[in-house]
Amino acid sequence: MVAFNCIINMKEQIQQVLHNIAVAKSAGNNSADVCIVAATKTRSIDTIKQLLVNGVNTVGENRVQELLLKYEQIEGLSWHFIGSLQRNKVKYIVDKVDMIQSVDSIELATEIDKRCRLIGKVMPILVEVNIGGEVQKSGVSVNELPQLLSSIITLPNVALRGLMTVMPIDAPISLYAQMKSLFDSTADMLNLVNFDLLSMGMSSDYQVAVRSGANMVRLGRCIFGERYYE
Repeated sequence: MVAFNCIINMKEQIQQVLHNIAVAKSAGNNSADVCIVAATKTRSIDTIKQLLVNGVNTVGENRVQELLLKYEQIEGLSWHFIGSLQRNKVKYIVDKVDMIQSVDSIELATEIDKRCRLIGKVMPILVEVNIGGEVQKSGVSVNELPQLLSSIITLPNVALRGLMTVMPIDAPISLYAQMKSLFDSTADMLNLVNFDLLSMGMSSDYQVAVRSGANMVRLGRCIFGERYYE
């Protein structure tokens, strides 16, 4: 299916997002700088280029093939991979992305480490946590998280920077608080200097996420408008 992007005033949308983030930070006593990752799945090259002139330079792609098609055509962006990543496709993106946010197994982390070692790179990663325990979603369970983290931190070409999650639809505020508590306790346990990123919140829930302590949000619709599918 092909997506057709709804044309909107991106400058106004981004300004509104920044205002909403500021309000949410104040309400939640969140003093952290919040990084906006523009989720660019199905968005056109021309649309993505508008981000740079509107002050957003970090983007996230869900699909390897889309990332490869767009990467060479746009300069000045920091690319994150935010979707489910198969091990056999790691080799295609490690030289292109600045972060992989969706690591949920030691097998995937080991493959990233291996491929980065070959090109002399250390890849920043986030570990994806299935905080809602949803069987249809990827992500490591809360119970399995400590063991995965202890294995990842031994990999020399992987830099563990934090946690990521995709909240269930209509998740209660308490689940956001639980994720923030998990992040804080994990940071204390690992005692890593650069374990500092909690990627939580998308277009439908980023204000709740920021109020709860997120410092990275992945936004598509509220920046670009709705996707219309043929």
